[in-house]
Amino acid sequence: MTGPSAHNVADLLARTASQHGDRPALVTETTTITWAELDVSVSQVASSLQHRGVRDGERVVIVLPTSVDFVTAYLGTLRAGGVAIPLNTGYTAGELARLIGRTEAGVVIAGDPSTTTVRQAVAGIADALADPPDELADRRLPTVVVTGPALPDEVAYADVLAGDGVPTPHGRGGEDIAVMLFTSGSSADPRAAMLSHRALVSNLDQLMSIDPRPVTETDVLLGVLPLFHVYGLNTVLGQALAAGAAVVISERFDSHTLEQVVRHGVTVAPVAPPMLVAWSDSDHLADALAGVRYLVSGAAPLPLSVIEVITARAGVPIHQGYGLTEAAPVVTTTFASPELKPGSVGRPLPGTDVMLVDESGELVDEGDPGEVVVRGPNLFSGYWPGDTEGPDPDGWWRTGDVAYADHDGDLYLVDRIKDLVIVNGFNVYPREVEEVLLDHPDVAQAAVVSIPDHRTGEAVKAVVVAEEGRALTVDEVAAHCRERLARFKRPAVIEVVEALPRTPSGKIAKARLRDAAAREADKKRAGLA
Repeated sequence: MTGPSAHNVADLLARTASQHGDRPALVTETTTITWAELDVSVSQVASSLQHRGVRDGERVVIVLPTSVDFVTAYLGTLRAGGVAIPLNTGYTAGELARLIGRTEAGVVIAGDPSTTTVRQAVAGIADALADPPDELADRRLPTVVVTGPALPDEVAYADVLAGDGVPTPHGRGGEDIAVMLFTSGSSADPRAAMLSHRALVSNLDQLMSIDPRPVTETDVLLGVLPLFHVYGLNTVLGQALAAGAAVVISERFDSHTLEQVVRHGVTVAPVAPPMLVAWSDSDHLADALAGVRYLVSGAAPLPLSVIEVITARAGVPIHQGYGLTEAAPVVTTTFASPELKPGSVGRPLPGTDVMLVDESGELVDEGDPGEVVVRGPNLFSGYWPGDTEGPDPDGWWRTGDVAYADHDGDLYLVDRIKDLVIVNGFNVYPREVEEVLLDHPDVAQAAVVSIPDHRTGEAVKAVVVAEEGRALTVDEVAAHCRERLARFKRPAVIEVVEALPRTPSGKIAKARLRDAAAREADKKRAGLA
């Protein structure tokens, strides 16, 4: 698509509707919505939200599954001049109450399976405001909008969709905040990264400037990733908006997803690693992916063994990238590299600068691992509230990730700095140990975390899941590691579990594993275990 960059993310929709109005935009199991139809619906939502006070940066929480309603609520909020705050539909009422309260949202849009939970959360906020402390004296209760039947004090989303379709111009865009996304990282106290219209649109412009473009107007994207995560929100939906590609909207990944790929003629399938792991066991993979140009894996590391199985069975290339919520999200991609290299996440996007530095901020030697430091127009504006911890005065931001680059400049992720295990002063990168564990024929999944050790300071703990139908013992895993790892890298503790905890984006929730390991260590020190 040609033309100037959009000022507001919702401008992308208007531009695409004017150029490809009769082409499919959103495809579901029951309907197809064209770009022109979507543009009309978004304007109706925007005008309705404005009538309810959403403008000039008013914050709108969206607790909806991946759906057409999510798309219209998100883009309608931005077209109204508001700030969209998508939240995980799996949050509890207590979690939602804290986040809704923290963001001071004026509107909450909810739908099944989260409607009841949102109602409980807002009731909790109401209780807190009944006798508020001084700092909450001016806080008001948010308006609740629901996609199903509304209670007397709520608004039905059907009525929001029936707006007059003439939103009042507001001029918000550019550096104004468009989206606040709570990072899934390892902190027990999640923070909302503030992404401006500039950051979101710049990342799409960067992707669209790659030759050849990863996504074009003739593509059909698989839209199964959660839209409350930046990967689904901007890399999938955003690219579709920018390119004019259709998106097959699917609420969840399940055993029928491959059937949807075939039925709707999907040509580009953005997925998370657990999805590819599930597909690698399919006997019909080659037939199902026959029309797919390529797979895109992101949000978490993809084991080399899975890449080998998928490519051998289906012959479809798997592109990978590296990104963060704070980068809107793509930093590097194999689309920017002349060739696919196993394990590489590619090169920086056009217009994005990447450095690898040591603890003192000095550039590391070629081939050595260092912290990834990023500069580019796609970076966030800081964390809510207070614009804190954003890029430095020169535009650089330290990601906390460790990587090394080969002689061609292709990047290879090693680990998160906070995941690093230091044993007797030696650095142990969990991903290296995890790759060894995954080489065991009976290990399906693996995660490595740090545990305290009175002799070595820290030690390695491995948590593994056995292949289905396979028996796996701790002694077998330990013997496997002894053959392949230096002594200081070997797991001091090995645990075989039925499943690993994961975030909605498919990442292994290592914070939960670390917390469990810390509690177990506390018990041992107290003589309770």
